[in-house]
Amino acid sequence: MFSDAEILSLLMGRRAGYSLPQAFYTDADVYQADLKNIWQKEWIFAIPSAELPKSGNYVTLQIGDYNIIIVRGADGVIRSFHNSCRHRGSRICAASKGSAPKLVCPYHQWTYELDGKLLWAREMGPEFKPENHGLKTVHCVTVSGMVFICLAAVAPDTRELEKQAERYLGPHDLSNLKVAHQSTIVEQGNWKLVLENNRECYHCSGSHPSLCRTFPDDPNLVGGDDSTSSNVGKAHVERCEGAGLPSRFLISPSEQWRFVRIPFLGDAVSYTMDGKAAVSKRIGSVPFDNAGSCLFFHYPNTWNHFLSDQVLTFRVLPISPMETEVTTTWLVHKDAQEGVDYDLKRLTEVWVHTNDEDRQIVEENQIGIKSPAYEPGPYSPAQESGVIQFVDWYARTLENGLMGRFRVAAE
Repeated sequence: MFSDAEILSLLMGRRAGYSLPQAFYTDADVYQADLKNIWQKEWIFAIPSAELPKSGNYVTLQIGDYNIIIVRGADGVIRSFHNSCRHRGSRICAASKGSAPKLVCPYHQWTYELDGKLLWAREMGPEFKPENHGLKTVHCVTVSGMVFICLAAVAPDTRELEKQAERYLGPHDLSNLKVAHQSTIVEQGNWKLVLENNRECYHCSGSHPSLCRTFPDDPNLVGGDDSTSSNVGKAHVERCEGAGLPSRFLISPSEQWRFVRIPFLGDAVSYTMDGKAAVSKRIGSVPFDNAGSCLFFHYPNTWNHFLSDQVLTFRVLPISPMETEVTTTWLVHKDAQEGVDYDLKRLTEVWVHTNDEDRQIVEENQIGIKSPAYEPGPYSPAQESGVIQFVDWYARTLENGLMGRFRVAAE
């Protein structure tokens, strides 16, 4: 058992540049602290808006004990609500996704409009006021075609993120894409191990033969400034910027999110086994095929690849202290036809392979960390600077959350 004070002590005593103490990857109390201070306070990537193309389309998500509905209204606006009926609390939507003209609780048929207003409740008496019993809202914002939700009472400001996302992601025009394929896998590892694994390519050459056909594993390809970028990376950025594609490395002051556009290897233009385009219809206003990949991450739960022919979004959700759900969505031009403009196997095979390889890596990492012999080891400053950056952000964010709770308790 770890109290908040003990977790805070572990955080403050951790060694910079080293992996976290064992409890942060295995312990149930630390996991609950993560949920309370990060997952229930920060903006969480939920879905690409293209996953809800029509009025009444909905998805549900589970974040800790919170079950959430995200639905497109009759007015086209995407909103989010707690998936709990205002009558006696029953879950309203049991499926992971679906479509409905209204949201109807299966228990006693209380019926809600898609904007959350209560429309009908049978025999509740003359004093009952439907306007006081609408669904409880969850903060929801669509950022350049990516839907984020926040469970906090007061959500963090998203204005700068929205501004920069419009610059970097706007040319890919997610609003005019469609879902070509989606996969969800469960990894037997802590959510932070999933993020750490993503934040470095130290392991790529030995683990990802399909990905490494096109994805460059040079950590200096596009650095934080021109002095740390390779010549290839600089040339790619300059070419894209000259064509109106924002590409230079940009990271938020809090280091929670980042954009950068990187080239593929050689003449490659997409994540395919031969490096050629997977989809014949170019997306948005991207001016040429070899625009590389605009990489966008947002902690705690998403990394994404924006290409000239497709977009890949990745969503991480914690299930338990050592279990994590990873959902990958492949998006293509809304008019692209499977079998005509793209072959589904060719579109997806590189990341299907890569995701399964990463799952095995994370699970072996988790098994090793559970050993009593585990102790935090040093990260490579050259190859794992992204991991250091993520772990520092995590530790700082969790520490601030725990300290805030102590301040509130003291008052």
